[in-house]
Amino acid sequence: MKGKTVNILVLGGGGREHAIAWALSQSPRCDQLYVAPGNGGTASIAQNVKTLDAEDGEAVLAFAKDHEIGLVVVGPEAPLVVGVADIVRAGGIPVFGPDAQGAQLEGSKTYSKEFMEANGIPTARYASFTNAADARAYCEELGAPLVVKADGLAAGKGVIVAETLEAALDAVDSCFSGTFGEAGSRVVVEEMLTGPECSLLAFVSNGKAFCMAPAQDHKRAYDGDLGPNTGGMGVYSPVPIVTDEEMAAMVSVMETAAAATAQDPFKTDYRGCLYGGFMLTEGPKVLEFNARFGDPETQVVLPRLQGDLVDIMLAVAEGRPEDIELSWSNKWAVSVVLASGGYPGSYEKGKVILGVSEAERLDDVIVFHAGTALNNDGELITAGGRVLNVVALGDTFEEARNRAYEACNLIKFEDMQFRSDIGKRALLGRSAWDA
Repeated sequence: MKGKTVNILVLGGGGREHAIAWALSQSPRCDQLYVAPGNGGTASIAQNVKTLDAEDGEAVLAFAKDHEIGLVVVGPEAPLVVGVADIVRAGGIPVFGPDAQGAQLEGSKTYSKEFMEANGIPTARYASFTNAADARAYCEELGAPLVVKADGLAAGKGVIVAETLEAALDAVDSCFSGTFGEAGSRVVVEEMLTGPECSLLAFVSNGKAFCMAPAQDHKRAYDGDLGPNTGGMGVYSPVPIVTDEEMAAMVSVMETAAAATAQDPFKTDYRGCLYGGFMLTEGPKVLEFNARFGDPETQVVLPRLQGDLVDIMLAVAEGRPEDIELSWSNKWAVSVVLASGGYPGSYEKGKVILGVSEAERLDDVIVFHAGTALNNDGELITAGGRVLNVVALGDTFEEARNRAYEACNLIKFEDMQFRSDIGKRALLGRSAWDA
């Protein structure tokens, strides 16, 4: 153990936060662990704090002082965008998470695109608009297919992939008509890139990037990459189709972006995770930056991390990049999301969940809770669209994938849905994306 034990507060209540809390709890340096608000899974490894508003910086600071917190980890993007990290850091407590300015890389699609353009980071051709008429005219100029994005945070729902011009024009009108609230008052329209997607996360501190293992998410709701976009229905790491050249290019982009956060005109206090979402087209291009750990990527990346996450996060939060050391397990990790029936549309909550303990008895299986709670009888129930992330590790991709589905089949709740083809295309190689 490199240092003294610390009390830790994790903000958030999803699968990402359960994975972060789980990894932190493995450290001998982790003393008291709190998660606000937490979920049915974090309750078994930490103290859930349901009454703390994660977006109220002053309240978070007060809690941190009252409970002698030595590290605050901000999970979701919303608290970062409203400046929670700024307030807590100004109060003298180490925070893993960028300041509000740095969080604009996710909080504003326009800001993010301007950041990429200014720093020579490859991305799709785009334009940003504050009125529907100009946005519609640009759509007609570019022609379909297009991607229409609400500029601000829209809970993962503000990106519309439009295969036809009519769909793009409808998406523009939808944004400006208030479908996404204030987030849609500015709209980014961009050309649609094609190819496999890949996520690369990096610990960033003082302008230095330390890249994690790559991961590949499955956004569409149904098998065969059909149906509406979701927050992610499954993910795996590493990504077998990524070439050494592509990996080097993505790492270079993340290092360039990290360096830019420490220099004018984009200088920020960026101490946290930077998420790069890439399209593997003619050379990797950035689809988006996020200012925090990805969900569900975190659920397969952190189980492969060899090292002490408390040490790493404190080094990031305290601006000690020279003390960050990363290494990764050679094992494969595959995660399948078990979702409520109807997700990503409307769905019912309160369904009793059975079989989680049986699934976790399998070797190298971890079940991270995303949308769960405990009812008054102490039963585990559904409390969200994405309910559970069933993660399995294996010496081969096939072993990890088969084990994940074996675990999924032990879990039951009413109207449970999940994709049966997570990772299937990766087994077939790069040509599967061209089919």
